[in-house]
Amino acid sequence: MNDMKRLRLLLLVALCSLVELACAQVVNNPKREFRGAWIQAVNGQWQGLGRDAMQAELTRELNALQADGINAILFQCRVEGDALYASELEPWSRYLTGQQGTPPSPYWDPLQWMVEQCHARGMELHAWINPYRAKTKGTTAMATTHYAIRYPNRCFNYDNLMLFDPGMPENRYFICQVAADIVRRYDVDGLHIDDYFYPYPVPGIAIPDDAAYATYGQGRDRGDWRRENVNTFIRELCETVHSVKPWVKFGVSPFGIYRNQRSWPQGSATNGLQNYDDLYADVLLWVNEGWVDYNIPQVYWEIGNQAADYETLVRWWNDHAYARPLYIGQDVERTVKFSDRNNPALNQMPAKYALQRGLPGIYGSCQWYARAVVDDTGQYGTVLRQYYHRTPALQPVMPWLDKKAPGKPRKVTPVWTEDGYILFWTAPSAKTEMDEARQYVVYRFAKGERVNLDNVNAILCITPNTFFKLPYKDGSEKWTYVVTALDRLHNESKGKKVTVKL
Repeated sequence: MNDMKRLRLLLLVALCSLVELACAQVVNNPKREFRGAWIQAVNGQWQGLGRDAMQAELTRELNALQADGINAILFQCRVEGDALYASELEPWSRYLTGQQGTPPSPYWDPLQWMVEQCHARGMELHAWINPYRAKTKGTTAMATTHYAIRYPNRCFNYDNLMLFDPGMPENRYFICQVAADIVRRYDVDGLHIDDYFYPYPVPGIAIPDDAAYATYGQGRDRGDWRRENVNTFIRELCETVHSVKPWVKFGVSPFGIYRNQRSWPQGSATNGLQNYDDLYADVLLWVNEGWVDYNIPQVYWEIGNQAADYETLVRWWNDHAYARPLYIGQDVERTVKFSDRNNPALNQMPAKYALQRGLPGIYGSCQWYARAVVDDTGQYGTVLRQYYHRTPALQPVMPWLDKKAPGKPRKVTPVWTEDGYILFWTAPSAKTEMDEARQYVVYRFAKGERVNLDNVNAILCITPNTFFKLPYKDGSEKWTYVVTALDRLHNESKGKKVTVKL
């Protein structure tokens, strides 16, 4: 046997072991879980691709992600003060058309298209923006309509980047305008920001914010002043999003380390870049004050990493960031690259998911990045599909936004049609948009089986449709179907049941 065949055999054995281990624990799947994936533009994958090719590729990815049980897409629609959507505030992105300020031809709106496509698949769509970055290192030409060109005194350069100065109130106001515009005009489920606040520090390069500090600092400690600038922005952005549409979630995905123990005794036993000290991002304050609706720290390291151990960090976030739902940002490629420390035949996916689902403050995860799942890197997508996401999951509830359940579906009736035996129902009545049913959960129970809506294995689908095709055979088996309604925040109604013979 040559080396290539031997390697393939070893990979196959490892995959089979992983799937067997997973299937042996399938009962652990939760009923509610955030199962997200980031689709990024900043890597240039869409640049100049054209409408038809981009839509075809996104369709392929969304279909695969849906099959893998992903229920939320975080779509990057603002990379550098630009837009992958129709905006009167900022120019079209070069990451879409190849040249900043040039509209797509044939014309289309990627954000609107993604909202429609995700909702048709029962997925949430969170509009992901980078708030402060005005220019990436690779950008050589900027549109004359760009904010930084119109107001160069409100931005600064740092290590070949250009950034909106976080110390200037005018910038906070403008970014909130951009967010309000997105939330107002698009039926997004969330507004999401990433981990770039003040710039990642480069040795020997100081942040050039002397002018803003002289104007607004009032003699305060420079670090405290910078943190307060970001804190104020986060609070104002949260208030902006909820003032436009109170059901839209506001979330953040900060760098994976808040503070190291050497900087703060309550910090994590790690040794790396720090949100609080280096990026001036006081993430725990935002969580505990309720200025974010969810938190996805990017815990991209492996279990056993000497500087930033995955298990140490996951447990730390679970213990300290509990006022809002905690999701874990997972690095797909690193997860499958490293072996399980107790079983070298496996990668680290089972151990990471055991931690995620074994800690009470963690309500899901988000995959970095979506394409790695779609390409089934290290069989990651396969294992999600066959095990961790084998049953559909409702989104975690957010009672501070809304806790009133919608009415239950009406007129749940099986009907023979030319397309087969179809279960139909009608939407419940609603007095406000917050009360409207947006999706439905279809459960199935065998004859004699207790109707239990906490039984995740009884969930057949979560669908935006008001119908479900029944698997009719010969009419000899009796089944009980139950349909519940979900509002925008996945508050679930009581069930409406019907018995049918299939």
